[in-house]
Amino acid sequence: MLAINATFIGQFIVLLVLLWFIYKVVVPMLAGPIEDRQRKIAEGLAAAERGERSLTEARGNADQIIREARERATQIVDQAQHRANEIVEEAKGQANTEGARLVAQAHEQIELDTNRARESLRREVAGIAVGAASKLLGKEIDAGKHAELLSQLATQI
Repeated sequence: MLAINATFIGQFIVLLVLLWFIYKVVVPMLAGPIEDRQRKIAEGLAAAERGERSLTEARGNADQIIREARERATQIVDQAQHRANEIVEEAKGQANTEGARLVAQAHEQIELDTNRARESLRREVAGIAVGAASKLLGKEIDAGKHAELLSQLATQI
């Protein structure tokens, strides 16, 4: 069996003092850096988690901004297309108006030219008629004296 004597008790007390010394001096010296390391790891993990949340939030914001930019670009393109169509329609309207004005002006010019030609033709016919009448009558017809008669003749022609 085990004999308990003074050597054993002395060794036991030295063992207890050594354990107490290790617990009070060595363990805190080792535990401090270990706790610091654990705290740093925990802070790093928390920072990584915050960074991950920030990244997710930033991606969501970026997606939202891109979506809004695309919508705005689509609106701008639609507005530009609408304005281009308006400009084309306006130009068509102006061209039609200008064309109608030119046609009306051409009709007026034709009417003027026709009236001038008729008037010239009437004068020539009246001159020919007066010449023919004077030859038939054998005397000259005075245009000043017979202006009313010549005017009626020109109107009839």
